[in-house]
Amino acid sequence: MLPATNELGYYEIRLESIGGLGANVAGKILAEAGVVGSNFNALNFASYGSEKKGTPVKSYIRFAPKEKQIRINSPVVKPHLVAIFHENMVNTNPVTQGLYKDGIVILNTNKEVDQARDFLKLASGTVAVVDAIKIALELKTRINMVMLGAIVKMLGFINLDSVKELVKETFGKKYPQTIPSNIAGLEAGYNEVKFKYFEYDGKYPYVEYREERRPVGYSNAPIGGTIIEYGNTITKNNITSRVGKIPVFIKEKCINCGLCETTCPDYVFVWDRKVKNGKPRMFNMGLDYQYCKGCLRCVDICPAGALVEGIEREYDVEKITVKHDFDIYKKWYEEGENL
Repeated sequence: MLPATNELGYYEIRLESIGGLGANVAGKILAEAGVVGSNFNALNFASYGSEKKGTPVKSYIRFAPKEKQIRINSPVVKPHLVAIFHENMVNTNPVTQGLYKDGIVILNTNKEVDQARDFLKLASGTVAVVDAIKIALELKTRINMVMLGAIVKMLGFINLDSVKELVKETFGKKYPQTIPSNIAGLEAGYNEVKFKYFEYDGKYPYVEYREERRPVGYSNAPIGGTIIEYGNTITKNNITSRVGKIPVFIKEKCINCGLCETTCPDYVFVWDRKVKNGKPRMFNMGLDYQYCKGCLRCVDICPAGALVEGIEREYDVEKITVKHDFDIYKKWYEEGENL
């Protein structure tokens, strides 16, 4: 039996994620488990945006009693449960908007429940936390499996064994070697999720749903639809693309060969010009993590071991980041330096 429904008789879920974390697959498995294992009607679909790794993805699931048909397929704007697959999305997207006042939010984080409530600025409802990144790295599984286990636990009306069978069916033909780790991740998410209910105390306001509108549309786009901004801009932010790992710079080992600069797709590295032996030379000062999506190509190519793989949560990224000085870059360019 569904614990609560809206005025149409549906229980609605919204998965907030980024491309590459598997929210779409998790939504499909969850909806099918509701039909096959729990005798509900269910509907699932996703919205992708540009459909690439690192860009926002939303997956929607609706459940209804078996005797009630689901006749709408519009996005879920007032969910009973929201699952946030990437912690950094909270700072860049209105992920909890429209949530019912007694709804459930599941956050992939290493924060404690009370810290997570303040981080989310949630007015009321149940906050659940699970460190899906840590579990996924330890068990060599995907974040979506851990999150799926936590979602099943918090819903309470989906049979876990049915989900396990569907995971086996989903990955059995193409990726049978992943089944044990995926099942382990599913069980870990189910068993390790922690949660707490918060009464409304006036600390944070309830966030109503608002339709997202892009700054450029048909009424104000440039003639011909030309986009005049450069591919990499000062305002670009890749932090939501990272899924747990970052390159860590060991300056003492750096030989300033520049291979990291040539392989990096996002101009992460910050360079300084210094005169040595009477000639100007470029020296690597570190990374501006605002632009880093954690692809680790620089780690693979570094010949000196000056770039190593690190778990992001073990570092204070704001402290180790080195910000680009775009004014000095402009000055060097105007002076005719070959950067």
